[in-house]
Amino acid sequence: MDPLDSSESRLVESANAAENAESSLPWARFSSWLECVCVVTFDLELGQAIELVYPHDVKLTEKEKTSICYLSFPDSYSGCLGDTQFSFRLRQSVGRRGSWFGEEDAYSRDAPVTLQRELAHFYGYVYFRQVKDASVKRGYFQKSLVLVSRLPYVHLFQSLLQIIAPEYFEKLEPCLEAVCNEIDQWQSPVPGLTLNLPVMGVVMQVRIPSKNDKPGGSPEKQAQKENLLPAPMMLPTIHELDLFKCFQSFLIHLQMLWELMLLGEPVVVMAPSPTVSSETVLALVSSIAPLRYCCDYRPYFTIHDTEFKEYTTRTQAPPNVILGVTNPFFIKTFQSWPHIIRLGELKMSGDLPKQVKVKKLAKLKTLDTKPGIYTAHKMFLQKDKSLIKRLLKGIQRKRPSEVQSAILRRHLLELTQSFIIPLERYLASLMPLQRSVTPWKTPPQIRPFSQEEFMGTLEHAGPQLTSVLKGDWVGLYRKFFRSPNFDGWYRLRHREMTQKLECLHLEVVCDADLLGWTKDKSEVEIVDLVLKLREKLMKAGKQQLPVKEGVLEKLEGYLQTVISSLPEDLQTSEELNSSPHPCRPPRLVLVLFDHRLLLLRAEVQDGQYGCEGLLTPPSVLKGEELVDYVLEVLQVGPLPALVPVPFV
Repeated sequence: MDPLDSSESRLVESANAAENAESSLPWARFSSWLECVCVVTFDLELGQAIELVYPHDVKLTEKEKTSICYLSFPDSYSGCLGDTQFSFRLRQSVGRRGSWFGEEDAYSRDAPVTLQRELAHFYGYVYFRQVKDASVKRGYFQKSLVLVSRLPYVHLFQSLLQIIAPEYFEKLEPCLEAVCNEIDQWQSPVPGLTLNLPVMGVVMQVRIPSKNDKPGGSPEKQAQKENLLPAPMMLPTIHELDLFKCFQSFLIHLQMLWELMLLGEPVVVMAPSPTVSSETVLALVSSIAPLRYCCDYRPYFTIHDTEFKEYTTRTQAPPNVILGVTNPFFIKTFQSWPHIIRLGELKMSGDLPKQVKVKKLAKLKTLDTKPGIYTAHKMFLQKDKSLIKRLLKGIQRKRPSEVQSAILRRHLLELTQSFIIPLERYLASLMPLQRSVTPWKTPPQIRPFSQEEFMGTLEHAGPQLTSVLKGDWVGLYRKFFRSPNFDGWYRLRHREMTQKLECLHLEVVCDADLLGWTKDKSEVEIVDLVLKLREKLMKAGKQQLPVKEGVLEKLEGYLQTVISSLPEDLQTSEELNSSPHPCRPPRLVLVLFDHRLLLLRAEVQDGQYGCEGLLTPPSVLKGEELVDYVLEVLQVGPLPALVPVPFV
C-alpha cells in the first residue's frame, strides 16, 4: 500500500522545494522552528542576566534581552524549588525588519489561523531550575533554558525542553551547540505533514496541523511508520493543553469565560505560579478556536515588563488584553479592571475540584483575596448544565484527563461554531455570483457587511439551528461586532474572498479567447491588456493565490502569443516583458507610538497625495495587511509598491 496519498505527495514536493531553497542559508531550518535559544542565570551584581544566546549571530535588541531576562524567572523563587516549566509572550522591538513588513509566508498560508507564525511577537518556552548548591554564594543554583520562537507550539517545545534541559544543566554549552545543530537538520514545519524530529537520541514524531483539517477531527492517517531506532516518541499534539486541568476550578463558569474571550474583554489571571498563569491564559485564548483571538495576551507578565505602564495606567479604559500574573502586588494595581480571575494551585484529584465563585469586584481589596472570578459581567447565554453532568460522570468513572479535555474541547468548538456559522453563511451571501465574473472587466466587488441585514437572518438561520442554548444571541452578536475579534475575523475572511475572486477572474481569463479578442482591437488596447495581465500574474505569484493548477502557466503562454502578434518593436519592449511601473513607488513613513500607529506621511508622485494622522489598527494585522488597512482607512486606493522607511 502506498503510504502517501496524492495530496500528501504534493505536500512532500512543496516541502522538498522549500528545503532546497533554504539549504544555502545559514541556520535556515533552525530559524523555521526557533528564533534562538537563551540561557538566563542569576548574577549577584546584575540580577537576572543572559549568559548565552545561540546561534551566536542572532541579534536581540537590549529591550528584548531585558524582557527575556525578567520573564524567564518566577516572580517569587521560594515556591519553585526543583524544575518549573512555563511560557511567555513578548512584543518584538519596533524597527526590526519583518516586524511589520514580512514576506508572504507559505507556512502561515496553509496553517490554521490559530497556529500562524507571529510577526510582531515572540513566544518564550522556559525550563527553570532552582536547587540548593553550596558552591554558589546565595546557596542556590538558579538558571533558565529558554526556547524563543514565533510558533505557538507550546506542547512540542515544552516536550523538547524536558529532553534537553536536564542534560544541558549537567553538561552546559557544548550540549546546547549540539542540540541546535540537530534542530538545524530538522525539516521545516509544513502544514499537513507528519515529521520525525531527532534530538539527543530521541525521535519526536509530530503532525503539523493544516487549515484544511476538519475542526475537532482526529489527525489524518499518518504515513506508514519508518523502521526508526529508537522507536519515535509520538506527540499527539504540538499545541494543545490539558484543558480539564487548566479549567478544573471554574468548570461551572466556563461559558462565562468563553463569552469574555469571544468579546475580547480585558482579563487578569492571578495565579500562584508562572506555570498555572501561563497554562490558564493559553487555555482561555484557545477556548474560542477555530476563531482566532485577535487581542493581545501575555501568559506571564511581571512588573518589569516594558508594557507595564501602558497596561496599568488609570487615565484610560483597560486595553483588550489577557494578563497572567503571580505577584500579589498586582491585586492593587488591577483593581480598576473589569474581570479578574484569582486562582489557587491546580491539583488533580479523584473528585470535582472545589469550584470558585463569581464575586463582586468591590471585594477584591486585600492581598489574601480568596480564589474566585471577580466580575460584573452578565451572561448573554444560559449555562449548559449537561456539560458539568458529563464531566462529573467522567470523574466518578475515573476517566483519564485527556478524555475529559477532549470533551471540553469538543463542547467549546461546537459553541464557537454555532456562533460563527451564521456569520459565515451571511458573508458567503455577499460574494458576487460566479457568472458575474467576466474576462474583460475588473472582478465585481464584495457587498459591504451590514450588521442590521445580518441580524435579520438570525430568525431563520441563527445559532438555534446548531445549538440548544437559549439566551440573548442578538445582544452577544452586537457586542462581538465592537470587538477586535470581529474586526480580525472579518478582515481575514474579506481578504480570502477577494483572493478567491481574483482566482476566479484569472481562470475565466484563461478560458477566454484572448487572441480572438485582439483581432479588432488597437495596439494601445492590446498593450493595456498585456500590462494588466502581467500585473495580475505578478500579484498572484507574490500573494501565492490558490489558483487551479496550470492556470498561471497557461496564461503566461497566452500572453506570449498575444505579444508575438504585435509589431516587432513592441514585442521587444521591456514594459511588455516585465512588471509595469506606471509611477515611482510611494513612500510610507510610519511610527509606532504607545500601541497606536502614527502615520506621518504617505505620498504618490502622480496623485500628489500627502497626509498626516493617528490611527489605531487591530493588533491582529501584520505586514502587508497592516499597510492595506492604513491605505483603506485613508482611501488612498491600491498602490503599486511600498518602500518602508525605518521606524523612528
